[in-house]
Amino acid sequence: MEDYHPELADYEPHQPRPSRSRTRQNLLRAVVLVAITALVLPGIITTVTFASSTADAACGAWAQSQVAEQHRTEVKFELMGKGVIGWECYVITATGERHLTSLGLLPGLSDDQVRIMRGGQV
Repeated sequence: MEDYHPELADYEPHQPRPSRSRTRQNLLRAVVLVAITALVLPGIITTVTFASSTADAACGAWAQSQVAEQHRTEVKFELMGKGVIGWECYVITATGERHLTSLGLLPGLSDDQVRIMRGGQV
């Protein structure tokens, strides 16, 4: 094979210019970023809202079965709590606040907790 191509004999290479200007590329990047945020953010907000209400309900049910005195419950999401990461259930009574149980990253009661609430043994 030869490296000589007669059809390219008069060809002079030139610098190709970008098909889009820098301003247009930056604008397109911004639009894509806003679009992706608009798609992801509602899912995150829905997940956090649902997890918060689930944690509140689970904490209330667990506190009602475990605490005899007058109380109210408080649920907090903690990164370094008693259960390492996730939702933590606290009960507030006349004597103060105390940790009741860890509900986990995806809040809910375990099967053992449900059995205890129903009066059974673990």
